[in-house]
Amino acid sequence: MALALGIFMPLQAVAGDIDTEHIFGFMIGSDIGSIGEREFQSQTTGRFGKSGGRYRAGEQEFELEWVPAKDVRIEIGSSMSAYQIPGVSGLPDRRAFAWQGASIDVRYRFLDREIAPVGMTLAVDGEFSRMDEANAARIQGYGAGITLALDREIVPGVAVAAINLIYQPEWTRRLDTGRVDRDSVLGASFGVMAQAHAGLLLGGEARYLRRYEGTGLSEITGQALFVGPRPMSSYRLDLA
Repeated sequence: MALALGIFMPLQAVAGDIDTEHIFGFMIGSDIGSIGEREFQSQTTGRFGKSGGRYRAGEQEFELEWVPAKDVRIEIGSSMSAYQIPGVSGLPDRRAFAWQGASIDVRYRFLDREIAPVGMTLAVDGEFSRMDEANAARIQGYGAGITLALDREIVPGVAVAAINLIYQPEWTRRLDTGRVDRDSVLGASFGVMAQAHAGLLLGGEARYLRRYEGTGLSEITGQALFVGPRPMSSYRLDLA
């Protein structure tokens, strides 16, 4: 297990004011923005390295979000994926670039960190996928996610800590074989970010995930622990 530091540069971070909506890599914060606010953002995710052969995979997500009412945020998204997988043991050789799928995310903030001891937001999302994110096989995939996000400024205006509790059921039909898989993921994440100066934050994240067969958490099929930064390049545009 290794611990490393990542550097994130969100556009809304200013001295004395930390907006937790986008400052974490794969976690979410409880902040959702102001009523009427609209944003466009793009996020790049890369996956590299397998034992033997060469494995390169990347996904480019485009998301539009808005805040139609107090404490409510809605986001819709779409993504493209590219794969280069030659000579990897256990995986077919593939080179692919295609539309990955679409998603929707709805969040409701129960507690505002500015007036409550902690911020608390519930996020419910759904997505449709056309390609297996591990090997680029053609699929019909449907997934959902429920995330409870809690955060608190441990040093006001300087550092914030966050916890995410996650449940993600998934249904996948593989078009090459017709096989249908149903599984789910249960997990928890913890992250800390500290503002070095206006617009610059340093921090790290840890995630523990357990995968189960079926959506009822009946039989565990794997588990994983991730600690450290997640390389992320993002661009966000506030829409008037």
